[in-house]
Amino acid sequence: MKVIAFGASTSSTSINKALATYAANLIEGADVEVLDLTQFDVPMFSEDKEKEIGQAEGAKMFLTAIHQADALVISFAEHNGHHPAAYKNLFDWATRIEREVFKGIPAIYLATSPGPGGASNVLAAAANSAPYFGGNVKATISVPSFYDNFDLEAGSLRNAELAEQIQTAVKQL
Repeated sequence: MKVIAFGASTSSTSINKALATYAANLIEGADVEVLDLTQFDVPMFSEDKEKEIGQAEGAKMFLTAIHQADALVISFAEHNGHHPAAYKNLFDWATRIEREVFKGIPAIYLATSPGPGGASNVLAAAANSAPYFGGNVKATISVPSFYDNFDLEAGSLRNAELAEQIQTAVKQL
């Protein structure tokens, strides 16, 4: 099974990328590819820019990567209660090429933040909008207080209850 995982963030120290990587690597026998969203450079979306350049190459590359997957593990970062601008911009370009970006590929949606909210606002928004974009979300999990619950050095969850929730979720893929 080919699993594409990514954190919906362009931070070089993304805690969401760490969480997505952890979860994807729990899938037995999976061939895991972790995307770095900085690989998919796109200009700020506008209809004027789209008329000028057509389809953004970075968005085409993103869609190609997504469509190679048998399963997706995405962890959503939250900036002021919303998707980070860089992810939203890439996603907007991708939907202009193909509205059903996720093509019904089974997915686990995660989110985390340093605070107690665990990026739950953006996780809910992503899960609620997923059906409009071909999303096939099997489970959603918010991990609050990332640095209290995740050991970055070991690359694993310290919190046994959250670890069990993620283990159960990835079995649905």
